[in-house]
Amino acid sequence: MAQHGALEALKNGMDDIERMKQSYKQRRNYIVKSFNEIGLTCHLPGGAFYAFPSIRETGLTSEEFAEKLLLEERVAVVPGHVFGAGGEGHIRCSYATSMDNLEQSVERLDQLLKRLR
Repeated sequence: MAQHGALEALKNGMDDIERMKQSYKQRRNYIVKSFNEIGLTCHLPGGAFYAFPSIRETGLTSEEFAEKLLLEERVAVVPGHVFGAGGEGHIRCSYATSMDNLEQSVERLDQLLKRLR
């Protein structure tokens, strides 16, 4: 049974795959552009579903920043230090969610940044 489903997906699923790819590309571009606009330097990721903006300008460690963002704005990110010494000063943000969630998260992140400045 599973083989029949896989065969069907391979034969007729390409349009769905293309729509998914475009949706992820749209969300990726939105979040990277938004981070840069609110003052967090962020490069375009080449793979996966994560952006890795710099939060160095805040003066907080990545763990302090992630905790503050969670407690004050109810937005969860991963502190960059968990990815090694080179990750300190960054946060990892998933864009594998809806545009509505991304827009709300960026707005809340911007509110935190304004309070920290």
